[in-house]
Amino acid sequence: MPESGRSARRTVVRVIEQRVLRFAPWVLCLSLGVYAWTLGHPADWGMIDLRVYWSLAPNVLSDRLYTTTMPFTADFPLPFTYPPFAAAVFLPVSALPWVAAAVFWQVLSLVCLWWLVRTSLRLLAAGAEENWDGTWRRRALLWTAVALWFEPVRKTLDFGQINLVLVAGVFAAMVAVRQSVAGFGVGLGAGMKLTPAISGLYFLATRRWRAAAWSVAGFLATVALGFLVSAGDSRRYWFELLGAADRVGPVGSVINQSLRGALSRTLGYDVGMSWPWLLAVAVSAALTWPALRAAVRAGDTLSAVVTVQLFGLLVSPISWSHHWLWVIPLVPWLVHAHRGRVLAGAWVVAVCSDVITFLIDRQPSIWEIPRPWPLAALGWVYPALALITLALTPKLLQTTRKAERVAT
Repeated sequence: MPESGRSARRTVVRVIEQRVLRFAPWVLCLSLGVYAWTLGHPADWGMIDLRVYWSLAPNVLSDRLYTTTMPFTADFPLPFTYPPFAAAVFLPVSALPWVAAAVFWQVLSLVCLWWLVRTSLRLLAAGAEENWDGTWRRRALLWTAVALWFEPVRKTLDFGQINLVLVAGVFAAMVAVRQSVAGFGVGLGAGMKLTPAISGLYFLATRRWRAAAWSVAGFLATVALGFLVSAGDSRRYWFELLGAADRVGPVGSVINQSLRGALSRTLGYDVGMSWPWLLAVAVSAALTWPALRAAVRAGDTLSAVVTVQLFGLLVSPISWSHHWLWVIPLVPWLVHAHRGRVLAGAWVVAVCSDVITFLIDRQPSIWEIPRPWPLAALGWVYPALALITLALTPKLLQTTRKAERVAT
């Protein structure tokens, strides 16, 4: 398309967007209102994961954190799966009555959702050398209203998961200017739940060596605090339970959207760390490296952060669908900063269509791994889109730079 045609189309899009943005506050209020209506009375909220944190965390004070479980189903009592440091952090929440804890966690998670969107858009505005003005603020409200209905967000809120709070904290640390704050924040996140440790790859790629060192220090501090609170539980976690993915949950269940989960459902057995998984990890790494390098060279902080986190979600043994909250900054990045609207649309369809719930309803049990091939193929939805995103990121960044040069 000639540049004049592209310019005319962009002008039309901006006009339509400005008209929609006038109603952004009302759209957010409507979205929150509908969500509150679906929740019902706080006493009826399930929030099964928050119940685990709330009820089991105090056991860390008596060295029984990993020997006590909370009943869930007859064949799957729920254990506490995080390090002892996480249990210590949850002790103030456990001191609250259940309804107060549930309301507090819902509100905190929703605030973190808005903060994630707002911070992502602030990075986009800075990258575009635009002021953080009323347009960007209304975009933040509108994207928050939309993101509330992403499947990873809804499942996190329904389960009372830690994800939104943890992702917000790790994101804040990764983009912090001071290297000590950035590194120590990521270390604390890894001490709460091991998966944020992948964020250290971002520090290495951007040559923030002090931040990388501080992340190690922060993580070791959480381990030390865990031993101070409960030496017995700490020894058991770090020397016996670490790496036992099946203790966290059923690897083959469709809610596990990692490469290991998708491969296991396709091949009919838990692939573990055998050659199919190693090959898939190698492919992911081969796609991640050029994407991360292109993002760093372009000075695109948001792209670099999301690239690292997508890689972490792919290679982790367990990446429940509600762990895929990095789609929150990913979709606005594709829409506003780059010519990736088709890919953004595919992500929105995937996370708003509730395909994971559709597949859960069709699996015989959470423990049965083999699937009919159409369901096994559909169960690749998040990993496949992540691999496609990593593959296209260098091209999207290159296209954007060309567009910027033409515009100037």
